[in-house]
Amino acid sequence: MKKAFVFPGQGSQKAGMGKDLYENFEASAKIFNDANDALGFDLKKLCFEGPDDQLKLTEIAQPAILTVSIAAFAALNKMPDVAAGHSLGEYSALVCAGVLEFGDAVRLVNKRGKFMQEAVPVGVGTMAAVIGLDREKLIECCRKASSVGIVEAANFNSPGQIVISGEVKAVEEAGRLCKEAGAKRVMPLSVSAPFHCSLMKPAADKLALELDKITFKDATVPVVANVTAKPVTSGEEIKDLLIKQVTGAVYWEDSVRHMSSQGADTFVEIGSGKVLAGLIKKTVENATIYNIEDSASLKETVI
Repeated sequence: MKKAFVFPGQGSQKAGMGKDLYENFEASAKIFNDANDALGFDLKKLCFEGPDDQLKLTEIAQPAILTVSIAAFAALNKMPDVAAGHSLGEYSALVCAGVLEFGDAVRLVNKRGKFMQEAVPVGVGTMAAVIGLDREKLIECCRKASSVGIVEAANFNSPGQIVISGEVKAVEEAGRLCKEAGAKRVMPLSVSAPFHCSLMKPAADKLALELDKITFKDATVPVVANVTAKPVTSGEEIKDLLIKQVTGAVYWEDSVRHMSSQGADTFVEIGSGKVLAGLIKKTVENATIYNIEDSASLKETVI
């Protein structure tokens, strides 16, 4: 049995997350306390109590989700054969693989969230999920809609689920063209910025300066990178890929297929929610899938 640990990205946050872990596992409690120390504000209280409008802020959501994921990983106290994370979740995977110290990672994603929010004025950009259209047709629709403005494929999540990102009018036009091309549905997403497209370049530039201040160790287990869907262990290479990830697409479906092709038959989603578990089910037949977000789900996980 080959185990893949996968870590969720932004959108999985909810008030109350991690509280059970904090109350039941010393190792998890330490992670929350370390997060508060590293950030200089009470992230633990925001995770446990909300309010939701605060928890949704990108600069809060990113460190909150990472902290809950690493608290769950600490409670599990086992290592995978391979790790991966969706967007922000890639930072959790890098802590799991020993590339980043937790304190460095939680500070980094707090800044990453700020940079991403500041990159594009509110109301200028948006994202939409396109259901039931193959990627070649979708990319062609984005290309045609680019006459109106910037629009690009942002997340290749699972077969038939791709998210597009860019300027509002261009995303709307791409959505219209996708429907004409046979998409079953186009759903606007409630997001605060157009992530994973070229509009995020200012955020990537600022993040690059922050990454240069951090020590990146080589990974103890391979981490499948979002932007290449290939495993990487070199700390220096990982740093470069994290910069590209801000403006580049997340090849999640491809990442899952790669892990499966290399023998991973058990996937464990570590952190709040079951979003990735759902995407993996649609991508890999017969995979064993668990999620760990509290003591009850930890007990049900047999690995």
